[in-house]
Amino acid sequence: MAEPRLPLAGLKVLELGHYIAGPFATRLLADMGAEVVKVEPPEGDPIRHWGSKQDGHPVWFSIHGRNKLSVTLDLKNPRDQARLKAMAARADALVENFRPGYLERIGLGPAVLQKENPRLVIARISGYGQDGPYRDKPAFGAIGEAMGGLRHLTANPGQTELPPPRCGISISDDLAGMYAAMSVVSACWGRDAGAGGPGRIIDISLVDSVVSLTEGMLPEYGLTGKIRQPAGAAIPTTAPTNTYPCADGKWLCVAGNSDLIFRRLMAAIGRPELAADPRMADNGGRCANVEELDAAIAGWTRTLPAKEAQDILEAAEVPASRLYDIRDIAEDPHFQARDTVMRVDDPLIGPVLHPAAPFRFDGVAPKDMVRWTGPAAGAHNAQVFKDWLGEEQ
Repeated sequence: MAEPRLPLAGLKVLELGHYIAGPFATRLLADMGAEVVKVEPPEGDPIRHWGSKQDGHPVWFSIHGRNKLSVTLDLKNPRDQARLKAMAARADALVENFRPGYLERIGLGPAVLQKENPRLVIARISGYGQDGPYRDKPAFGAIGEAMGGLRHLTANPGQTELPPPRCGISISDDLAGMYAAMSVVSACWGRDAGAGGPGRIIDISLVDSVVSLTEGMLPEYGLTGKIRQPAGAAIPTTAPTNTYPCADGKWLCVAGNSDLIFRRLMAAIGRPELAADPRMADNGGRCANVEELDAAIAGWTRTLPAKEAQDILEAAEVPASRLYDIRDIAEDPHFQARDTVMRVDDPLIGPVLHPAAPFRFDGVAPKDMVRWTGPAAGAHNAQVFKDWLGEEQ
């Protein structure tokens, strides 16, 4: 049987990324078949020192570096700079997430690299972007969440003693990485099949990436001066949607948004009179009376274990789910059937669980998209320097 052809097979990408955003962008491209060469400093990407380790190898990097070829270069060394320029001459795209101006200072800015290859697409990811008054300020993902408005919204209403929590993952880095991956593919298509012309330079900002997800908040503010406030687990524009306590100490998320689903929900919890109440006839009325609705639903969920309550609501075709932790995710039969969670063999750390790539292409099984796990730093020096540069070791 022929090996499945992934959609980005043949696309050559250089990664000058470190930490999260840049490497996440190239992981997405690599999962879709791009040949990604991750350029690391001799000591390796700093992310290799984060989190748990198995036999001295970072567990996270099994995913973070999967499907990539790792080479080590000292970008301040003239010989290695020449190597990078020669590799850029053969690449379709390059992704970097250094602070603005760093590559220019060491003589490897876009003007230099595109002189070697005018068709090179360069995606630049930074905290605040390549221009603007905050351009040179340092930033990590937490700053993207803070300035992008996300942390303001993650508080519980009225809570002032504790700071609003982060969402638990590096969401602004991941968002910027997704936007960078999408932009690289778009720019390559535009160059090769669309408008034509030379490569492009893409400017992705962590804070811009978060601001892009603020839904209707900006137009609301611009028109009325309204500033959306934290809503806890609820959604302020639709009701009832919230997370409710259960008898076993767990939580159940329930989304009774539409008129039809709301009626089914009220029947399932034994409160059909609320569905018949004219005040609850539409979403606007339910939002105005959301405290009463939430009290009724919570009064029901508190009498049942979360799994039993979820089963009852699902049987009534009401969207509901317990709040999963990572064990629930790993053991869920739906995720297992779809290979959303799959066991792969990592030669550095042994059998390990990986999340599948989040996109599915017909004719390609999810496991086919994980060709290999994250390698050791510099594991492909000889292969890449020979294949890309013609160097014989």
